[in-house]
Amino acid sequence: MICSMTAFARQEIRGDFGLLACEIRSVNHRHLEMALRLGDSLHGLEPALRERLRQQLGRGKVEVWIRHEPAETSATQVRINLELAAKLVAAAAEIDKLARHTAPLNAVDILRLPGVMVPPTPDAEALATAALALFDTTLTDFGASRRREGDALAALIAARLDAVGVECAKAAERLPGIIQHYRQRLQDRLSELKGELNHERLEQELVFFAQKIDVAEELDRLATHAAEVRRVLAAGGMVGRKLDFLLQELNREANTLGAKSVSADSSQSSVELKVLIEQMREQVQNIE
Repeated sequence: MICSMTAFARQEIRGDFGLLACEIRSVNHRHLEMALRLGDSLHGLEPALRERLRQQLGRGKVEVWIRHEPAETSATQVRINLELAAKLVAAAAEIDKLARHTAPLNAVDILRLPGVMVPPTPDAEALATAALALFDTTLTDFGASRRREGDALAALIAARLDAVGVECAKAAERLPGIIQHYRQRLQDRLSELKGELNHERLEQELVFFAQKIDVAEELDRLATHAAEVRRVLAAGGMVGRKLDFLLQELNREANTLGAKSVSADSSQSSVELKVLIEQMREQVQNIE
């Protein structure tokens, strides 16, 4: 199974603890890099979340975001910090003695002051359990998204490998005619120099030119590398780096093919091959 390093998943749940929302997103990266953004009440879960990510992912820049919104509380659920309220009232009375114009301090004013109304604290263990369960569900969706993206990337690469095979076949079909054409040109050229060159030198020149235009070896290696790319894709796993290396080798052979080109058609084949290889390389950058 091929996995993409680019994926996204989001889930949320509600309960007595309020709302929990989780997002996981990732982009391509040489190594596994994790950034976790957790609510204040969830920071203790970071080691467990990181370990879960390491078990599932090999490469990619991953961002995890978990947000907690406490449940709305009713008046009967709110506790009044009477000790703090008494201190605030006493402090207000002292200030009234110093002020010329004072306004009465009523209960609503006191309740609005920070810390006087204490909302119920959600059960920490229940909140942590719910957050971990939500993360696991989101991570499962995230993994499925990575695999779907990976399947799409593999299909795109396979289509371009087919096109590479077509271009190689075209180049191979043209090769005998090109060799024969240049052999004749060489013979015509050397026939003008018979009086100056011996037979052994003529044979050396013929062999040299034949070797210069012969790209059969490059075509064989292109076919071999393309077959290996297909095998690696079929095997699956964390194969991004291996595929990247194979595409470098494909590009090397395409460049050599271009350097040996002796006709417009063979030059065009080299250009087409390099375009196809570059398109595959761009897709491989997103494979884990």
